[in-house]
Amino acid sequence: MLESVGLTTKVEAVYVAMIQNPTWGVEELAAGLRISEEAVRSALNAMAEQALVRPRDAASPSLAAVSPHAGLLSLLAKAEADLVTRQGQLEAARAAIASLAAVHDASRERDEIVRLDGPTAVQERLTELSASVVSECLVLRTDLGLNPEALQFDRHLKERALARGVALREICPDSARHRPHMQAYAKWLATNGVSARTVPDVPIRLLVADRSVALVPADVEHPGRGALEIRSAGAVAALRLLFEQVWNSGTPFGQRPEAGDGGLTPQIRALLHLFDAGHTDESAGRKLGFSARTVRRVVAELTDRLGVSSRFQAGAEAVRQGWI
Repeated sequence: MLESVGLTTKVEAVYVAMIQNPTWGVEELAAGLRISEEAVRSALNAMAEQALVRPRDAASPSLAAVSPHAGLLSLLAKAEADLVTRQGQLEAARAAIASLAAVHDASRERDEIVRLDGPTAVQERLTELSASVVSECLVLRTDLGLNPEALQFDRHLKERALARGVALREICPDSARHRPHMQAYAKWLATNGVSARTVPDVPIRLLVADRSVALVPADVEHPGRGALEIRSAGAVAALRLLFEQVWNSGTPFGQRPEAGDGGLTPQIRALLHLFDAGHTDESAGRKLGFSARTVRRVVAELTDRLGVSSRFQAGAEAVRQGWI
């Protein structure tokens, strides 16, 4: 119980026995505690070093226990002081470890990521890349990049790269096929040798130039916050692989998507089957790997095309018309 203040179990037992039996000497303590007299004397020596015993009187060599308030509280104060010192030592060690870790971290080779704050910084960097790209440029374009102003700016950049023989490939969402101004843009792409495809849902805005640099949104939910420029070889390779996977699932912009009856893509027909079976937007999207935004867009297009007001009616009407 008192080991925390520096007393061993045997010393504590002798001390407690002396407090309880003030008149006991060495022989009585040994007999009462069932230990040897040598063990009692060893305990008394330890207690003397800790100022827990004092001479019984000036004329007697026997010892008496110092009161707990006088002896043990003194040991407690010393233990507390030692604890404070130890805590200070541990904090100093923690700071030294943190400093050493910072030195180690700084010694690691790093790949730089540059943050481009805001649309203006992004446009400036895109302009620079269009002038410096040498062999290849890959683009994933989301719905946010389909407005006429963005396309006009992008077309200007593409012209600069195409003039130097850069190979361009671009992926847009299927919704681009239904926007009038995109028809002229798609025709321009085809005329200038730009390969373009569409997919039901583009996962993220992306540009990869010469397999060495990539631009991605700094905040996917808030595009106006700018972009991150990545030059890490591994990260750029992974983003290029993402592009290729999306590309392989796309349909050339100059062709109609593979369709069944009603001019529907296989993905849309699968979505209608799920709606007809009673699935919600969320559960149908999860099964097909569509984002919630894509499902909402497809539902809006289908209900308008079929002249119905709900996803369930769309599924039933598609069945009635023999589309699925």
